[in-house]
Amino acid sequence: MQKSAASCDTCAYLVYDEDCEAYLCDIDIDEDDYGRMMNDSHYRCPYYRSGDEYAVVRKQN
Repeated sequence: MQKSAASCDTCAYLVYDEDCEAYLCDIDIDEDDYGRMMNDSHYRCPYYRSGDEYAVVRKQN
C-alpha cells in the first residue's frame, strides 16, 4: 500500500470501536481484497476515502 494515497490511518472509514478499544475499518471488506492489501505492497484499497475534511477547502483557495 502506498502510504500517501491509501493509508488506513487517514481513511474516513477508520472508526474507534469501544468494545474492542481499538480503531477498525467500518467497511465490510471482501476477504480477497483484504488478502491483497496485506500481501501486495502496491495494491490500493478500493474503499479508501480521505478523512481530511479540509481537503475541499484547500482546493477552493
